[in-house]
Amino acid sequence: MATAEARRVLVYGGRGALGSACVRHLRAKDWWVASIDLAENDEACANIVVKMSDSFVEQADQVTGDVEKLLGEKKVDAILCVAGGWAGGSAKAKSLYKNSDLMWKQSVWTSTISSHLATKHLKEGGLLTLTGAKAALAGTPGMIGYGMAKGAVHQLCLSLSGANSGLPPGSAAIALLPVTLDTPMNRKSMPDADFSSWTPLDFIAETLYTWITGKNRPCSGSLMQVITTGGKSELTAAHL
Repeated sequence: MATAEARRVLVYGGRGALGSACVRHLRAKDWWVASIDLAENDEACANIVVKMSDSFVEQADQVTGDVEKLLGEKKVDAILCVAGGWAGGSAKAKSLYKNSDLMWKQSVWTSTISSHLATKHLKEGGLLTLTGAKAALAGTPGMIGYGMAKGAVHQLCLSLSGANSGLPPGSAAIALLPVTLDTPMNRKSMPDADFSSWTPLDFIAETLYTWITGKNRPCSGSLMQVITTGGKSELTAAHL
């Protein structure tokens, strides 16, 4: 097992609320953490700034090349893809196409790139986490684009756990399926909600930390629902 000083982690979406919490948590352990996002995170040890593009291949090639330059021959203990977002709308909504496109870029593009990066830069026995959604285990008629994108992330996680997926030996791909995260943006947009049913960002960051270090790590391909009730958060495996 690598020493704590040698730990290296990539956080895709490292400038967002959850990503920033993960960067902060891991830096507090003196780990080397690089952030991949549309803007830099000053708390990270290194940053890769993603260029906006309407071409998936163009964006994927840029990020893949920049990570290669940054890491060289070095391997990382984990790649945490915590990028994402939310948009509502039924199939009738005027914003259906626009929101579906946005959801695909925020969740599926980032997850796909993270998966390929894992085949190149993850250590044997390393961890890749993706971010799905508990809501996408069923139909999401009021948020079609969101449900489709998160459902695709779940399928990707299951595929990565199979033989010949390309991931390094002994590594695990696990998806977190939260309901609502307790972020400043969510509190602002839903001020009257029951915050005791929202999952604190520190709970997610600490969970990921324990999994990276090999403690209580679910098996590869697990879709782990994050359910918070009365301020208490728990993880439960989803069975499709």
